[in-house]
Amino acid sequence: MAAAGGLGVLQGCSVRLATAYFARLGQGMVTDGSGPRMSSVSWRHCWTSSNAGVGLRRTYGTEAKGEEELRVRYLEEENKGIVVLGINRSSAKNALSKNLIKMLSKAVDTLKSDKKVRTVIVRSEVPGVFCAGADLKERTQMNLKEVGSFVSKSRALMNEMANLPVPTIAAIDGIALGGGLELALACDIRVAASSAKMGLVETKLAIIPGAGGTQRLPRAIGMALAKEMIFSARVLDGQEAKSIGLISHVLEQNEMGDAAYRKALALAREFLPQVDLVTGLAIEEACYAQTIPTKDRLEGLLAFKEKRPPRYKGE
Repeated sequence: MAAAGGLGVLQGCSVRLATAYFARLGQGMVTDGSGPRMSSVSWRHCWTSSNAGVGLRRTYGTEAKGEEELRVRYLEEENKGIVVLGINRSSAKNALSKNLIKMLSKAVDTLKSDKKVRTVIVRSEVPGVFCAGADLKERTQMNLKEVGSFVSKSRALMNEMANLPVPTIAAIDGIALGGGLELALACDIRVAASSAKMGLVETKLAIIPGAGGTQRLPRAIGMALAKEMIFSARVLDGQEAKSIGLISHVLEQNEMGDAAYRKALALAREFLPQVDLVTGLAIEEACYAQTIPTKDRLEGLLAFKEKRPPRYKGE
């Protein structure tokens, strides 16, 4: 995973066996703005207006850099339940630094236990880029132990993202290379502008994808095509990515440079009317609890033990 390439030596990567749940269908599309800037602090709460309504933004950042590297916005009104993770590290093309990995991990950890969250969109708030991969300038300052730790934490982040119990959508409105594409691959759905550029280009740096790319790319496009992309370090545009199934939707870029985000938001709004996994599991638990004190449940267990047909009475 790298700004021009990769994360490091591949280690074992667990891949979830099943999607938390699939699309929750509905309809609608809405635009959204990024809102006013704030000074960067950890977990500052404020209200910000947008075309999509009013939403609570939780901001992560570093005081030293004076930049909101991650903007977490809880949309409101007709978009309530949608959370937008906006990567905003313009000085480094959204490259994944140790600090950004830490902030993303903290945000994802919070989202997984928030029962009000229904869909998560990962996007860039930097024009022309989704995520350029790992921060290679920072990488040159790391020793071997630090590199290994960074790779492990990056891989853990991708797994955490992949295991969120709600649908996740990557809105790729610009370049997504190395770890940037691995972040998108960790999402359930990927949409991109036709002008976007995507690739696992780690082999150009004499390494291989290390944050799940060797596992998730074959599952998305098939083994042969995944090998071809990784071996060649090939970069695809949106149309090419759509043709091989790497993304679900491709859009012509608009003047605002957020065509993919708008499509992601439209999809997220379609999902909102449906029952989410947390609610579904709660319903299942409540229904199952009603069977526990029944005589028929005990009769079923006794019949199984005695190897005879059960004699249920509806009690």
